Order: sequence, then C-alpha cells, then structure tokens
Amino acid sequence: MFELQYEDEKSNAYFRSMNFPNLLTLSRIPLMLIVIGMLYPDPSQMWPGVRTGALLLFLFAALTDWLDGWLARKFGQVSEFGKFMDALADKVLTMGMFVSLLALGALEKWTLFLILLVLSREFLITGLRLVAAAKGKTLAAEKIGKVKTVVQLLCISLFLAQLALEVDGTRILSPESNNYAVEILRWAGQLTLIFATVLTVFSGIIYLVKYWKYFLDD
Repeated sequence: MFELQYEDEKSNAYFRSMNFPNLLTLSRIPLMLIVIGMLYPDPSQMWPGVRTGALLLFLFAALTDWLDGWLARKFGQVSEFGKFMDALADKVLTMGMFVSLLALGALEKWTLFLILLVLSREFLITGLRLVAAAKGKTLAAEKIGKVKTVVQLLCISLFLAQLALEVDGTRILSPESNNYAVEILRWAGQLTLIFATVLTVFSGIIYLVKYWKYFLDD
C-alpha cells in the first residue's frame, strides 16, 4: 500500500513538472535535431529555402530560451526541474549546433580550439549541476551565464545566416553582393565566437569559485 502511494506521488510530481514552459524548454532538443537534419543534405540536392528555413527554425528554438522562463514566471510555474532543464537544454542546443557547424565546414579549422574550450566548460559545469542536484540543490543560471548563452546563440545564428546566403542569397542579391554579405557574416561569426568563448570560460570560472564546495562536501 505504501509502495503504491509512493509511486502515485512520484507520478503526480512527474506530471506537475510537465507544464507548458517545461515542455517548451525540452522542445529545444528535437528542434536542434531538425535544424541539423535540414543542414546536412548537399546544397545542390536541397529544396529552395531549406537552409533559410533551418535558420528561422533555430531562431524560434533560441526564442524559447526566453519564452519558457517568461511563461513560467507569469503563470507561477517556476520549478526546480525547469531551472535544471533550462540550463541543460541550452547546452545541448548550443553544443550540438557548434559541433555540427564544425563538421559541415562552416567553421574554420582553428575554431576547433575554441569549441573544445566551450565544450570543456559546459561539461564541467553540467557535472557541477549534477553533483549539486544529487545533494538536493539546484544551481540557477547566473546573469553572466545567461549573457554567455545569448552571445552563443547569436554566433550560431550568424553562421546559419552565412550558410543560408551561400545557397539562397543569389535569389535576391547579385553574385558580388551575395559574396560580400557572406564574407561579412563569416567574419562577424568568427569574432562573436571568440567573444562567446571568453564569456563562456569566464562564467565557468565564476561558477566554480562560487559552487566548488559541492564537489568537496560529503
């Protein structure tokens, strides 16, 4: 009887956590997979506008990073599960996109070092969050962490816009103008990636200094 009651309580807690803001948070993961799937076919075999569609879909996924928190606060549905999954979904979205862009050749080879720095930071902080969660603590995102995520999303958007212009840009621009726009986006993306890496590493140091005790406490 007590086991059944315990199972019912767990089920009720699970369904309470699956409110709309949290579902919106989780949607970033399948949306990322769809965006990646839209990028991988050979450009010559794509339907017109596929990469532009991938850019728009990614922008929607990025928008949910703000929308889920706003809805949760507005309707009083803020939860520990939501705080944890919001940070985790952000990492899956950004890291999945960075690795995919690198594999597609949209990023220069030298950016591999920057991506590895970002990946290392994200894995380390995710490990810290998991350790804290095991001890009943939830580490909400710091302001600098949120700024870091925004810059990462902007960086990915610039590279996706570059890919979209390479395939679809000549439909609205002359070849010369299109090439010029592609180069501007490439340089803007690379500069933003450098800035995002600096912010990512710096915010990681802040997290470690502030929450290192969770690794040390028994």
